[in-house]
Amino acid sequence: MEHITLTVPASRTLSGKALAGVVGSGDMEVLFTADQGQTLTIDITTSVDNSTRRWEALFNRLQTVSSLPAGQLTIHDFGATPGVARIRIEQVFEEVSYA
Repeated sequence: MEHITLTVPASRTLSGKALAGVVGSGDMEVLFTADQGQTLTIDITTSVDNSTRRWEALFNRLQTVSSLPAGQLTIHDFGATPGVARIRIEQVFEEVSYA
């Protein structure tokens, strides 16, 4: 298991919490807690060693196509592909934007 922590600039604020996926079912789990800061802190637990660059690339891509919210994002990836990861991350951001 590898633990990765990333911090990226946030360009919007939201309020609330959201959860997408359930790691115990073999799915990727993403939890998001919004705050009023200026950064998004991402804590990732992954079964795929040496995947820091993959996660950095994913969040760089997300920054270019949407505005990331401030808060804490916790990811248990269960070896998910970048496509699944992006869907789950976007789901929690969308869910909390309606809170």
